[in-house]
Amino acid sequence: MATTGARVAILASGAGTNAERLMRAAYGMPDVDIVLVACNRPNAGVLTRAEGCGVPTWVFDRSALLSGEVEARLRALQVDFVALAGFLLKIPEGLVAAFPGRMLNLHPSLLPAFGGKGMYGHHVHRAVAEALAAGSVQETGITLHWVDAEYDTGALFFQAAVALDPADDAEAVAKRIQRLESEHYAPQTLRAIRESLSLSDPAAG
Repeated sequence: MATTGARVAILASGAGTNAERLMRAAYGMPDVDIVLVACNRPNAGVLTRAEGCGVPTWVFDRSALLSGEVEARLRALQVDFVALAGFLLKIPEGLVAAFPGRMLNLHPSLLPAFGGKGMYGHHVHRAVAEALAAGSVQETGITLHWVDAEYDTGALFFQAAVALDPADDAEAVAKRIQRLESEHYAPQTLRAIRESLSLSDPAAG
């Protein structure tokens, strides 16, 4: 693996708030280059955000993911690292194997709690709020984890927790998660990129 810098692709499915945070954090950095934002939804907001950041975009469908076309595109671009930011399709085993320890996902809970198939976005926030009302949780948070071939079961890289108010509903939970994502997603993903590729942090020099 080259040690001079990292070529990074972002896979996303939605509005792209966290993807934009990562693109803006990486802008102008000598060691991290966001070379592609790939999305499975042609009308997703992340595409507009990427274009605003000057990052190339590509829209694909599930068949391209399963057939290996997505992997081929990433290889053609010499991608070193893949960041999942609100990407909702399951990653096939072949793509996981192509980026061992170099594919990171963001999940809006403290895994292993509230993870698994169908647990994303508002589904997670609603489940957390219901658990809070039942008295079974007092906090939630975010998790960055390495991707494997199952939903939300890969090794943990980073977690940040936040205490819940007993009156929190799903909307209030979502706002707490958004604040954590705003604070931690981009810097921790950049740290994961540098550590996985054995890059030195230019800010530490």
